[in-house]
Amino acid sequence: MLFIGVDLGTSAVKLLLMDEAGDIKKIVSREYPLYFPKPGWSEQHPEDWYEQSVEGIKELTAECDRNEIAGISFGGQMHGLVILDEQDRVIRPAILWNDGRTTEETDYLNEEIGKERLSEYTANIAFTGFTAPKILWVKNKEPENFARIKKIMLPKDYLAYKLSGTFCSDYSDASGMLLMDVEGKCWSKEMMEICGITEEQLPKLFESYEVVGNLKPEIAKELGLPDGVKVIAGAGDNAAAAVGTGTVGDGRCNISLGTSGTIFISSKKFGVDKYNALHSFAHADGYYHLMGCMLSAASCNKWWAEDILKTNDFASEQSGIDKLGENHVYYLPYLMGERSPHNDPYARSTFIGMTMDTTREEMTQAVLEGVAFALRDSLEVAKSLGIHIERTKICGGGAKSPLWKKMIANIMNLKVDVIESEEGPALGGAILAAVGCGAYPSVEAAAEKLVKVVDTVEPEPELTAKYEERYQRFKKIYPAVKGLFRELAE
Repeated sequence: MLFIGVDLGTSAVKLLLMDEAGDIKKIVSREYPLYFPKPGWSEQHPEDWYEQSVEGIKELTAECDRNEIAGISFGGQMHGLVILDEQDRVIRPAILWNDGRTTEETDYLNEEIGKERLSEYTANIAFTGFTAPKILWVKNKEPENFARIKKIMLPKDYLAYKLSGTFCSDYSDASGMLLMDVEGKCWSKEMMEICGITEEQLPKLFESYEVVGNLKPEIAKELGLPDGVKVIAGAGDNAAAAVGTGTVGDGRCNISLGTSGTIFISSKKFGVDKYNALHSFAHADGYYHLMGCMLSAASCNKWWAEDILKTNDFASEQSGIDKLGENHVYYLPYLMGERSPHNDPYARSTFIGMTMDTTREEMTQAVLEGVAFALRDSLEVAKSLGIHIERTKICGGGAKSPLWKKMIANIMNLKVDVIESEEGPALGGAILAAVGCGAYPSVEAAAEKLVKVVDTVEPEPELTAKYEERYQRFKKIYPAVKGLFRELAE
């Protein structure tokens, strides 16, 4: 049997073909546009996701025996709002996870409804990127569109619906909508009432590894695939990436250095951090996880190299960096505002500490270190809950940098396990498809068999001590400039 994993990212869809033994047979990537109609806004056309995914599946399976393909599943960018009308037409462009337009709605939820009530209803508080504030924004700012809403779904669920005809979501992705009772794994009646929507407008919920249906006959024919190919619910991208790195079961950690950055801690028990600085979500393995999410991680390095330095030779830019733990330049990585742990849509990126002899290499180093320092902010919250982590897996585009992995290991004082495949959500989607098709009895069993650690980056005591001093300085910067950010946005 062969399994397709689809990673519906912010800039591209990545498709991966895997066999039962876990061998990756082929990977295909296809890009689509990202739109910023106003400062702080971020949108895409769902039709672009579908079109590029279909063409990508055709390319992915062109050289294999298509009769061997048994199932398809997904990892997808979370929190995005996709709304359809009675004719299943997309009403407006999808509002994405990194969109910051919902400040008023987020403030209303956190301050008037109240963080305690939100946490009671959903185990989380409101963030500008979450889906419920986006629904309220459409209700308040585009009432004519709100009145047309027949179906509300997340990005990967749009693909599942188009491919199978099943209106569905999974618990891990739905956790990030601020509409679900995470502990009870059901839609929150209170949140539906607050947002002015009904349960009929929301998808049926599944575990990430459950079959939601088969490819529609006409779709299977178009793709050249056999009848009976199963469509499995899939997961939010971070939960799917955790599956792809074997971060399942109890007390395991994964750091993702993608467009956004996350620290993901799996748990068999439901838990909430009392300050709601970390997200408390369902996991794709059927249990739960805590997650700290920063909105700009590898995207900071991409912005710095491509937009500012005008190069895409990332390795060359990092080659001259050799004075780790000694940099006097600091960088706040808040290009799109920040989520964990600050929950501040007004936060912005800032360089501080430059002098006349500051070098290009020191600026680049500051960007990489700033992302690692910001991830440690979330790790410190986890530590405050009594969670003890000694090692982590790592994935995402940034994980391809040996230098960045070394920084992560020493700034966070964790052993960083490098896995054979760094494909993250796409591999996780393929593993979920394999479980859904019965190739493995559980997600844990599949991950144990298929995910292989090939290297470990160990923290170095002397360098860790230097970075400890630097981190203590870094964490003073945001509180010192926080008050300026809102003023500068006016």
